[in-house]
Amino acid sequence: MRLLAWALRLCELSGQGAPGRPVSARVCLGLRISKGPRERCWASIRAVGTRSDLPSHPCVATRIMRPDDANVAGNVHGGTILKMIEEAGAIISTRHCNSQNGERCVAALARVERTDFLSPMCIGEVAHVSAEITYTSKHSVEVQVNVMSENILTGTKKLTNKATLWYVPLSLKNVDKVLEVPPVVYSRQEQEEEGRKRYEAQKLERMETKWRNGDIVQPALNPEPNTVSYSQSSLIHLVGPSDCTLHGFVHGGVTMKLMDEVAGIVAARHCKTNIVTASVDAINFHDKIRKAVAASDPESPLLCHHHLWAHDLHEQ
Repeated sequence: MRLLAWALRLCELSGQGAPGRPVSARVCLGLRISKGPRERCWASIRAVGTRSDLPSHPCVATRIMRPDDANVAGNVHGGTILKMIEEAGAIISTRHCNSQNGERCVAALARVERTDFLSPMCIGEVAHVSAEITYTSKHSVEVQVNVMSENILTGTKKLTNKATLWYVPLSLKNVDKVLEVPPVVYSRQEQEEEGRKRYEAQKLERMETKWRNGDIVQPALNPEPNTVSYSQSSLIHLVGPSDCTLHGFVHGGVTMKLMDEVAGIVAARHCKTNIVTASVDAINFHDKIRKAVAASDPESPLLCHHHLWAHDLHEQ
């Protein structure tokens, strides 16, 4: 209450409050005082305070890159960037799917379209991840994400990544239940038609890979140097609460970060030098990975760790 009173007082002192108009605690705690007329400020407050208006605003996440985000050369790991991309997409799609009254849900990542790493990001630079909803079907949300790097010493900014992700809303009460997605309003009819084409294309590709098998290369004993088997690597990760959504299943971004790490090991082992992620083809998420629980729990899942392996596809 003291914090709420402080926020309300701040509005009043700045001359930007709206006398006689109700202001919720959620609005005040998220308020940034800026110059401008009273009417302009109150319009922005209403936009933040109305749940149905939230999805129309892009979600922007910002953080500085630290040494533990980068490799020995000082370049930020591709997996770190992929994880930030997925987090921004999860936030805006979950927010949108809960923008109307109804059963609460969390948006789960279903697919990532190809993303290219256009420019490296270095330690000390600031990553700006911007996500925006561009299409919704009955049960899925398309989110487009841009990543910009900023040198805070010079103010220079550059585009490092562009990606498209697809999410589905899963009920908090029943993880196997996919809920309907609230529609978005398009500024042009062509936007909806183009989005529908992208939706149909990704749905077809996703179904084609769901039952694909025979792509796994079995490990070989004492492999010859510079062969597929020689560079093969494996990574086992115990899934904990910090890796998971509200459902208790692994975030898609965590999975992508682990995939990038094991792929990086393979590439470095084969090339015998420092490597960076250049691009990522489409990734489909077909099943869930549940977090580890106590061994004494009678409902302990059979799979409580995340096991990934990778190999070099090009024999030399």
